[in-house]
Amino acid sequence: MGPTALQNQTEIQGKNLGAGFAQFMAGEYRGALTASRFSDPGAEWAKLRSGCGVYDLGYRAQISLTGADRTRWLNGMVTNNIRDLAPGRGVYAFLLNPQGHILGDLYAYSSGDSITVDTDVSQIEKVLATFDHYIIMDDVEVKNVSEEWTALGVTGPKARTVLQNAGLAVPDLQPLELHTVACDCDCGCLNCTIVRTDDPIGTYEIWIEPAHVTALWDALLKNGATPVGFEALELHRIASGIPLYGVDIRERDLPQETEQSRALNFNKGCYVGQEIVERIRSRGAVHRKFSGFLAEDAAGNEIVPGAKIVVGEKEVGEITSAATISLESGNKTIALGYIRREAGVPGREVTIANRKAGVVQLPLDLSAVSQHELQRHSA
Repeated sequence: MGPTALQNQTEIQGKNLGAGFAQFMAGEYRGALTASRFSDPGAEWAKLRSGCGVYDLGYRAQISLTGADRTRWLNGMVTNNIRDLAPGRGVYAFLLNPQGHILGDLYAYSSGDSITVDTDVSQIEKVLATFDHYIIMDDVEVKNVSEEWTALGVTGPKARTVLQNAGLAVPDLQPLELHTVACDCDCGCLNCTIVRTDDPIGTYEIWIEPAHVTALWDALLKNGATPVGFEALELHRIASGIPLYGVDIRERDLPQETEQSRALNFNKGCYVGQEIVERIRSRGAVHRKFSGFLAEDAAGNEIVPGAKIVVGEKEVGEITSAATISLESGNKTIALGYIRREAGVPGREVTIANRKAGVVQLPLDLSAVSQHELQRHSA
């Protein structure tokens, strides 16, 4: 997207984001410069789960689709149902090549007279190039509007209360529903778009013009939000079992291997790669699946991306993401990866990097975690 809350500062490293708040460390995340942490990442993650955390979404990019054929055309490009998408609603979908492999993932939202495609900055060039390749005689205009908007994310059980206290009247939205609100906070904009995401904890995205984002950030902090960096967001993502394209989902992967049924619709008609997806469904299964793993922590013997998953003496999978947390019962490692389907039964014991681990159902249930003892460091 356009200039983020961070990029609106005259100097990034060592500057405060919002008056009177802690300094942050910056780094690259999902194709954009953003805050890695403001304080202890574990404490920031605790706020996401028990209170309200606010974070920069400058790593997201948006494409606007207009023209009379936009709905029919996009419905033929992605794995989910765009044809029946009501105004103000969205879906999650994959973009495939003809061999059924995943070129990218995205959200598509209908606003009535246009469709907004939302994806990571790291994917925007590939998505635009793929779109351009498939527009032949279609009445579709594709415009990268990432410089016109930026966004903030607000997550936690108190997120809606913080938004309302900050002057953003948020109605009771369904997952992947968007709503344009008249803004009554101190940011100075006339209105902004609020999106309720599909995160079960309660996450809202605020799409706003770049000129107003820093004032909105300050308003949210003033009303109880805690600033959160991407290290805590990664722990939240991994614990929630959400795969990240380019990390957990690669171009060599097939849609059903990812276990992301929310991205697929089997009643929508033809689209690029559909033949392979339907063939997999008719045959019943794929050989491997995306799964979660939980292990006791062991100093000097970390589970890292690329670590092999072993049952007996047989290699059955590979880790793609991992993070370590400190719980009341001791340090644990949460990992995501792919495992052969017959071995990936929840409760099954496996070995990863010479450590015993268990296959777990995603998302991992962390309801008993003490919010004061959470610590995170990347694996």
